[in-house]
Amino acid sequence: MNDRERADAVYAELLKRQGERWVQPRVERTRRVLELLDDPQRTYRVVHITGTNGKTSTARMIESLVRAHGLRTGLFTSPHLERFTERIMIDGQPADDGAVADAWDEIEPFLDIVDGELTGAGDAPLTFFEILTVLAFVVAADAPVDVLVLEVGMGGSWDSTNTADGDVAVFAPIAMDHADRLGDTIEKIATVKSGIIKDGAAVVSARQTPEAERVLRTAAAAHGATIAFEGDEFALVEQRLAVGGQQLVVRGLGGTYEAVYLPLYGAHQGFNAALAIAAVESLIGEAAASIPADILTEGLAEATSPGRLQLVGTAPTVLVDAAHNPHGAHALVTALRESFDFDEWGVVFGVFADKDAAGIVAELATIATRVFATAPESERAQDPDATADLVEAAGVPVTVHRDLDDAVEAAREWAAASDRRAVVIAGSIVLAGSAITLAKEEDWKSGWSS
Repeated sequence: MNDRERADAVYAELLKRQGERWVQPRVERTRRVLELLDDPQRTYRVVHITGTNGKTSTARMIESLVRAHGLRTGLFTSPHLERFTERIMIDGQPADDGAVADAWDEIEPFLDIVDGELTGAGDAPLTFFEILTVLAFVVAADAPVDVLVLEVGMGGSWDSTNTADGDVAVFAPIAMDHADRLGDTIEKIATVKSGIIKDGAAVVSARQTPEAERVLRTAAAAHGATIAFEGDEFALVEQRLAVGGQQLVVRGLGGTYEAVYLPLYGAHQGFNAALAIAAVESLIGEAAASIPADILTEGLAEATSPGRLQLVGTAPTVLVDAAHNPHGAHALVTALRESFDFDEWGVVFGVFADKDAAGIVAELATIATRVFATAPESERAQDPDATADLVEAAGVPVTVHRDLDDAVEAAREWAAASDRRAVVIAGSIVLAGSAITLAKEEDWKSGWSS
């Protein structure tokens, strides 16, 4: 069996477990496995990131900036777009298949021990995400990395990633999401997320609602942690469009940065960049020193955000954006208006049934000329007819399509009829991943041909 086959076999084993959506507030189960492995997550520094939207983009910018300092980096994010090894990055690349398989061989005997303890106590065995977190920690330790940038799976305090002690705790904007698991108010959600703040840590946060800010300030004080908020201690001072992205002026914690080029579209990405800069200043230099200009330029120039306003097709233009909740959809709509010069947008839209589909549609309806309703490839997918009903109720013309291939073909044909039209594929990370794969297979950048 070659390394790719070994890694695929690991993923097949993970899929036999309770899925990512099966969440219990039981961080101690993951901690037990890590204790048996001699705590690999304590062998490197950690930047821990939570929030509702912007986590992954911010995490990627932080990792790129840290790597530009000459440090070896790990990055753990979720979910993946095309292949599961994308979730565990080493020095900016998906973890080597052999490294993933070797790490699995290390942890598998201990999984059996802990599963036995859990079932003996009447508890459920370890889940997909609990084990994946352990796998990421071991791969990072074996690399070895200097810094692991770690994205929370869900929430914070009881998430399996919270077995690591973050030197820096980073908070992207907190909004309503996963209310069934995290709480039905911003205050309750912020309380769960504030659990990643550790004793003596540095905390940096995007601008928050007053309720969320109060929670974070209280948690930081209780742990003797410093805390800095966007808008107060650091800020995005200016942003303007540039070729292929935007030009920023950022007031950081350790200095002000002029003419910063970010190769990503969308005002929200500018705010993510300011947050990432503050996080890296806090990690390196304890917020007292500025990031050297050449390092900042290199770090942000290499920042990518797959599945977020990603250009996957030309003639007609086709963009992919996950936009799987109303907050994300609002950011997408704002970015389309500010960064692109098209008169009409066709939206290929598919969503999970457990998401706020009506809220997402309400945002997208403000810019959509036509919607092509489909469904992500998942048991959690909402039926395209139900999706179309929401779109129709919002007053937007809609057609229903059996799968992504059919929806995209119809959307690209529609857009190809005018150079003032473009397509965006949105509503689900799974849908985004499938679209990126399809775009490569069919070479959408070579233009439309009927």
